[in-house]
Amino acid sequence: MAPPLVKLLVGFLFPDEAFYRWTIDGISSLWGSVERRSPVYPFDHTDYYRDISPVLYKAFVSIEGLWPADQLVRWKVQAIALEKKSGHKRKINVDPGYVDGARLVLASTKDHAHRIYISEGIFAEVTLRYMFGKWVSYDHTFPDFKSGLYDDFLDAVRRDWLSDMRKRRTLQ
Repeated sequence: MAPPLVKLLVGFLFPDEAFYRWTIDGISSLWGSVERRSPVYPFDHTDYYRDISPVLYKAFVSIEGLWPADQLVRWKVQAIALEKKSGHKRKINVDPGYVDGARLVLASTKDHAHRIYISEGIFAEVTLRYMFGKWVSYDHTFPDFKSGLYDDFLDAVRRDWLSDMRKRRTLQ
């Protein structure tokens, strides 16, 4: 059975405009053309990433096309390599995941009760589900995702996924 097709989504934390551009260039070189960019959001929901910078911003991009969901581990491994290229002490945090019609899935290197081990030290987490026309959180959902701050962008990416899937069915 072929893996389901999804929309590759990449969330990233960065300290300034220069690293924003650097990260977008790195993401594009890894996975191709950026289809959609989110607004840039101030990131102050946790101090977990203070090792990167005391002031951080968060943004997302989606990548053109449909991607096999079983590539999540490869994406996270590549994202870790990109983080390492940002400097001796990393200057960015890159979290790939995917959106389809029903969910937002993110990859992580950190184990927790709600995460499933995939391989190569990578875990997967369903962060949000799409129900009754809106994104719905779980008790484990990160506070920034739970707040609904990113819902408009995720809605747009989900619509892109639906459109791409319709086109694919029409061509078959």
